[in-house]
Amino acid sequence: MRRTARLLTGTALVVAAAGLAVAPAYGGATGSLDVYPSSAAAGAQVTVNTAVCGAKGTAVGDASSVGAGPFTLAPSTHEGEAIGQFQVPSSAQPGTYEIVAKCAEGNRQVTGDLVVALAPAAGQLQPHGSVKTGVGGAFGSDPAQTAAGVAALAVAAAGGTWLLHRRARGDVI
Repeated sequence: MRRTARLLTGTALVVAAAGLAVAPAYGGATGSLDVYPSSAAAGAQVTVNTAVCGAKGTAVGDASSVGAGPFTLAPSTHEGEAIGQFQVPSSAQPGTYEIVAKCAEGNRQVTGDLVVALAPAAGQLQPHGSVKTGVGGAFGSDPAQTAAGVAALAVAAAGGTWLLHRRARGDVI
């Protein structure tokens, strides 16, 4: 018992030391590029912001993955973040796209994801409800049919149990 405890303690210390060895050796700022809204339709305006560049830092954003091209992030009063905007092209296909921002000073780079979703066309209705296939749930609109089905299943189960019981005793049917 004591040996197992020592082994587990030693293993935990080795794992913890390995985790410290992998930690970054620099004190650089870490962060992300926040994308609002994170899911947008083609043609929508998207705002991105990051605090990685510092309170008065600027950045150059790149939304080429979605087809929007470069844009600028400028310092703002919002919690010392740099903020920029771009428009999702109307030709953008649904999917997830990586948006990149590179700080003007310090050469730091952050990324964020933008999900482009399908947008309903003007005047089109979106599908809703269920498909009437003829195959469906156990509960129909008629309670009498449901009760009859449950009773038939109960009789079949009781009859099967009775036959199996007789067979186990060796009775002939």
